[in-house]
Amino acid sequence: MIDLVKLRNAPTEIIQALRKKDPSFDIDNLVELDKQHRTLTAEVETLRAQKNELADKAKSGVTDEIREQSKEIGKALKAKTEELEKTIEDFNHLYLRCPNVPTNDIPVGGKEANKVVKTVGKKPTFDFEVKNHVDLGRALDWFDFEAAATMTGSQFVLYKNDAVKLIYSLMMFMVSNNIKHGFSPILPPYLVNEKSLEIASNFPKFKDDVYSVPADGLYLTPTSEVNLTNIYRNTILTADELPKRMTAWTSCFRREAGGYGAQERGLIRIHQFEKAELYTICEPSQSNAELDRMLVCAEDILQQLGLHYQISLLATQDMSFPSAKTFDIEVWMPGQQRYYEVSSASNCTDFQARRGAIRFKTSQNDKSQFVNTLNASSLALPRLMVALMETYQQPDGSILIPDVLKKFGLV
Repeated sequence: MIDLVKLRNAPTEIIQALRKKDPSFDIDNLVELDKQHRTLTAEVETLRAQKNELADKAKSGVTDEIREQSKEIGKALKAKTEELEKTIEDFNHLYLRCPNVPTNDIPVGGKEANKVVKTVGKKPTFDFEVKNHVDLGRALDWFDFEAAATMTGSQFVLYKNDAVKLIYSLMMFMVSNNIKHGFSPILPPYLVNEKSLEIASNFPKFKDDVYSVPADGLYLTPTSEVNLTNIYRNTILTADELPKRMTAWTSCFRREAGGYGAQERGLIRIHQFEKAELYTICEPSQSNAELDRMLVCAEDILQQLGLHYQISLLATQDMSFPSAKTFDIEVWMPGQQRYYEVSSASNCTDFQARRGAIRFKTSQNDKSQFVNTLNASSLALPRLMVALMETYQQPDGSILIPDVLKKFGLV
């Protein structure tokens, strides 16, 4: 959630920034509801005080005047309380749907305004006709999309043979790399409750994107960012405990409601996928440096794998809902002839921390402050597999596995 104090103190600045991120969000209504909330709260408190004064007077004897005044104040208090409750309900409904405020250095606009800030390596060249990962995988007997569709549904995949070995090698490689960069390993439950999704900012705005288990009131995690956000909810940390750096390897489940383009077949966009996540909780003054650390960590994986990629600073309307600043790492896929995002590294500032009451103190007697939270994919495995298969394909249709993955003894 955004900081209401900042919204009240600098409404024009916040309104302009939010309009750059989500022009459809009714920020004017949120400002007005906040004002009504405060006004009605003051009026209710005044009426309650008047009622208490009359109650004190009545101790010396109830007069007709006191009885009449009490009746009128009671009616007014009931009406104002109902109005306040409705205003609070409307305010909270809108407040939970308000996106985070982008930082001042973000380009304004949609995807077309994203800015490439770094390019590493060159696009690979081939002296034979390049195949896409779907054709390569079928020939190698790595995937069975038909069997997955039969047992589950469309946009799922069944991995086979060396593809499974490659998946586990990649995940062990990525987690080992993340630990090397100072992130502690976490293995959380794959099921989360509704409050956890609200705190991580997935709910209520993106409720339709998450798979639910209604009988138990639980949901399949769409990303371990949700799980990691909630480890320290309702907690006050000490400054010397920060930063908290964590990495988690989980399966992720997303309904991704809507159609798929012809280019997004195979492993490009599926409902269940493996992902290594980075997550950091830190003091606000540390968050920019921690964002850089995450990028370095994720880049290290791609560089060791010898893949060509670029980093883009996302424009205001292309950032995720809770993010104030996001960099996407986009890897080149020769069979697709385009870049695809394999990691989004985001600084969510204190947006999630406010929802989860995650705070810190610099000393025992100091007032608690909200931490900053950051997250990054490190990396999303299916698209990483696509990049590896298409980059390292050989003329005979085999895949040359990078040496760095062979140390795990599976490939």
